[in-house]
Amino acid sequence: MAKFTGKTVVVTGSGKEKGLGQGILQAFADEGANCVVSDLTIDAEADAVAEELRGRGAKVATIACDVSKADQCQALVAKTLAHFPTLDVFVNNAGIGFKMKPLLDVDTADEWDQVIAVNLSGAFYSTQAAARAMVDAGKGGRIINIASQAAKTGFPHLPAYVSSKHGMVGLTRASAVELGAHGITVNAICPNHVTTGLGAQQNEYFSKLLGFATVEEYLANMSAKNPMGRPGLPSDTAAACLWLASDEAFYVTGEALNVSGGEEMH
Repeated sequence: MAKFTGKTVVVTGSGKEKGLGQGILQAFADEGANCVVSDLTIDAEADAVAEELRGRGAKVATIACDVSKADQCQALVAKTLAHFPTLDVFVNNAGIGFKMKPLLDVDTADEWDQVIAVNLSGAFYSTQAAARAMVDAGKGGRIINIASQAAKTGFPHLPAYVSSKHGMVGLTRASAVELGAHGITVNAICPNHVTTGLGAQQNEYFSKLLGFATVEEYLANMSAKNPMGRPGLPSDTAAACLWLASDEAFYVTGEALNVSGGEEMH
């Protein structure tokens, strides 16, 4: 029997093809889990993500959710439980990382407030909603926050993003302290750069900012500085999610796990 047969996993921000959320759901689908694809809207691309998961043998539901709205996070959990009998794993993956601008030029409402609302408040609202359902069910659960290397290290032109991801680690630790008594673990994963659709926008921006002639030169430089010789892949983060969600990781909570090929070591 596959490791997660009969269990249900929700991944926010998972409606983009070749995205990190899709990669995480693919790993759980291959281990027998019921999968909930959730994104800001359920469009043709999100439907294609869901159909690909069904091709792997998974039962799949698609549920729209704007994580910056507390009531929509509550509805996401309620609709998940209307589709499936349990909620076992909740992955806070939805995020904004493409609003890059120097600190002194950041617009409060557009760049700062929106990034914090999605990346940090969204993780809080979803954690609260998922944890309430898990506590009510009385069977424990797993909450996993997709943070970033930017949760450990500062980067230029990303003040809101870096702040939100540092905050996500704080949320992880505070949640773990309170939810452990209910058998719920809460952990964060801190990947280095992963070239998804969002990552491609960052590549374009930072290759120009740092004076590289092409994106390919920028990526080659990035790979050369990494002990493992390459940027991250969605499958790297997905593998860490599988482990943190497993029974073997029950005694691990409140951690911010680097998945960076040795690029981040604290």
